[in-house]
Amino acid sequence: MYWKGNRRYYQVILNPRNIRDITITITDFMRRFFTLIIILLQFAVNAQKVDRQQFFLDDRVIEVTLNTDIKKLLNDKKTVAWQPATVEMRFSDTSSITAEVKVEPRGEFRKKNCDLASLMLDFKDKGSKLAALKKLKLVGGCHSSEADEELLLREFLVYKIYNFISPMSFRVRLLHISYRDVKSKAKQYTQYAFLIEDLKDLCDRNNCQELKKEQVKSFMTDRMHSTLVCMFQYMIGNTDWSLPNFHNIKFIVPKTDTLAAPYIIPYDFDYCGVVNAAYAVPAEQFGTTSVRERVYRGNRPTNPDLQQIITVFKENKEKMMYYINNFPLLRSGAKKDIVAYLDEFYHLIESKNSIRSVFNPS
Repeated sequence: MYWKGNRRYYQVILNPRNIRDITITITDFMRRFFTLIIILLQFAVNAQKVDRQQFFLDDRVIEVTLNTDIKKLLNDKKTVAWQPATVEMRFSDTSSITAEVKVEPRGEFRKKNCDLASLMLDFKDKGSKLAALKKLKLVGGCHSSEADEELLLREFLVYKIYNFISPMSFRVRLLHISYRDVKSKAKQYTQYAFLIEDLKDLCDRNNCQELKKEQVKSFMTDRMHSTLVCMFQYMIGNTDWSLPNFHNIKFIVPKTDTLAAPYIIPYDFDYCGVVNAAYAVPAEQFGTTSVRERVYRGNRPTNPDLQQIITVFKENKEKMMYYINNFPLLRSGAKKDIVAYLDEFYHLIESKNSIRSVFNPS
């Protein structure tokens, strides 16, 4: 340090060793700094990737834009063929993911009777942040009207209330989706839709694996769970399923015992009484004129099994009704209608005579 006039100056004398030490220190600092930046960038990228298990646990609606040749989907919906598309998902935390996907029409009834068939979405584009979703079924409205959107939301609720009854059930995720034609030949419209969890994920959650229908040598499914499924189908007024014909059901078995009696996994509820779609007509064999008329399609359960299953439904009634009544996207009248229809079932299972008459326990 030295003085010059009224100012004080500091003088640093560096020798070659000082310079080398400082250079090493700066080099080490920069290396650590850039390593930290790389780690943070990798963390940010990974954080934006979708985890498919968490994806179906989140109850928030996703804003989605599907860009593809909509006119081709409308005109060629009876042809099973993949076509390219771009999907943009905007999540409620303001994050957004855009990815290349492939879509194809699915669903025999929807292909014949709906403007836009239900779709299968293939997210498995290499490097996509949505690739973990793999292939998922998308259920949309049969037509673009508000009435069709209400039916879609009713079916979504059926999946959600079954989640309360059994963990061996498909999870669903609600979307608010805009269908945009890349060739501007079809009018864009926006409607609610939902994605259905992949069966493998359902199996993994329950430590099970799928059993192909050709592997089912008999219909000796797990007795207790079959009774639960049959009672749920009765509660919602659904006859559009069949064990002998493998219609709208899947089979799964424990991974630890693949010879065990299989569990039934139901899906596709748009023909049920809770939804009450105008196009849903009961099969003549049931002798009913409306899907609102319930028909029990199960075997005779033992009375102890039946009482255990009834207890499961009673224990979950409050949670189911709360979810329905607080679902914000349905009009009040529709929610009251669903609750009243389900209350009919709950009134029935309070009566020993009605239980005996409907379920015919052994």
